[in-house]
Amino acid sequence: MLHKGMSRSQVEEILNQKGDFVQIDYLTRFLREELSLDMKKYSYIKLAEIYEKMGMFDNATKMLDNAVLVSLTYPEKIKFHLKEAELYIRMGSFENADKAIRKATSYSNVGQRAEIFFQLKEFYLNQARIYEKELKRNNASKIYERLLQMRLNSDDEKAIKAKLLGLYAKLGKFKEMDLLKRGLNKKN
Repeated sequence: MLHKGMSRSQVEEILNQKGDFVQIDYLTRFLREELSLDMKKYSYIKLAEIYEKMGMFDNATKMLDNAVLVSLTYPEKIKFHLKEAELYIRMGSFENADKAIRKATSYSNVGQRAEIFFQLKEFYLNQARIYEKELKRNNASKIYERLLQMRLNSDDEKAIKAKLLGLYAKLGKFKEMDLLKRGLNKKN
């Protein structure tokens, strides 16, 4: 069992011997004790990792949000909010992903905002690729549609529209396909 005053290595040693659900129980009980901010942050991050590994993304996002509360530096807060956004995208909860990104950008400067935007775009693209591999074409098309709403350079926009045209054809969404083609012709 975990108790106040243990070092991170001692906690890890005990947790490595246990299964996921026991680790969750131990860490949850451990967080009820008066811990240093560093140990709280470690516990929340560890819980988020376990929940993510188990596919329990909603719980993982809550733990990351808690980790932000005990984080002292802006780069850490940004990192945790970005991870939170990634998990929301994997869940298909795009509105919550946007909220997490807005939180991340509130802690950032102009240069960091460009990096946050780039990472967000990559999260969406990676999830769309996963959906395409799993033949979840409708989910992939929703992500590509979401990407088109973002500020993209012309090459990225053309590539995404080409992907969307192919997905629409496979899904039998001829009306959407025609609208997208008309939009392409107007720009050319």
